Amino acid sequence: MSYNRFVELESRVFFQLMFFLNLGAFGRCTGTTFVDSTMIPICHNLRRYVNKVFKGIATDGKGTMGWCHGFKLHLACNDRGEIIAFVLTGANVSDKDSNVFKVLAKRLYGKLFADKGYISQKLFDFLFEYGIQLVTGLRVNMKNELIPFYDRMMLRKRYIIETINEMLKNTAQIVHSHHRSVSNFIMNLISALGAYCFFDNKPKALQGYCIEDTKQLSLF
Repeated sequence: MSYNRFVELESRVFFQLMFFLNLGAFGRCTGTTFVDSTMIPICHNLRRYVNKVFKGIATDGKGTMGWCHGFKLHLACNDRGEIIAFVLTGANVSDKDSNVFKVLAKRLYGKLFADKGYISQKLFDFLFEYGIQLVTGLRVNMKNELIPFYDRMMLRKRYIIETINEMLKNTAQIVHSHHRSVSNFIMNLISALGAYCFFDNKPKALQGYCIEDTKQLSLF
């Protein structure tokens, strides 16, 4: 079968693939969840005005690596490195957008660990109504508060979801500029998420605490 024919046929199994991900491949919440987002550019910034495939759909947004024209993938994973849920939005959508968490919160409970970009009293109150406690680090200008030992440990384990984002980009190749249709882009993303579920080298939080961790936490 040629590649062109494969691309034409893959869109026919979209709903079956989504059912497979949500009912079988994705992990389940364990009470300890990590959340993060990553930019998915669909073309170079200099070509964003002439891109016709995603015209009127892709948006401009700024992330940690600079400006991006495309989309943003919001991910939630458990402490075993399993993806629990995802939301795809325009690149200009804030990480703290309540509409994103209306989707993610349906499959979560317990504590949700995030970086400082998620600091928001409004978001904290919104998640609290769902029975979810948002835990983030503290900014320099924020009042110093005592953070429970477990929470401080889990904040240090956020490399799990950051590693997942890197694996999706570098191994599953969710980022490239060869999409010829929006449906092809969506199917490539869904297929990459499905492929990740079968990776053997998922990042995981180590059980227990070692002496080195305790020493480093004293400097947190």
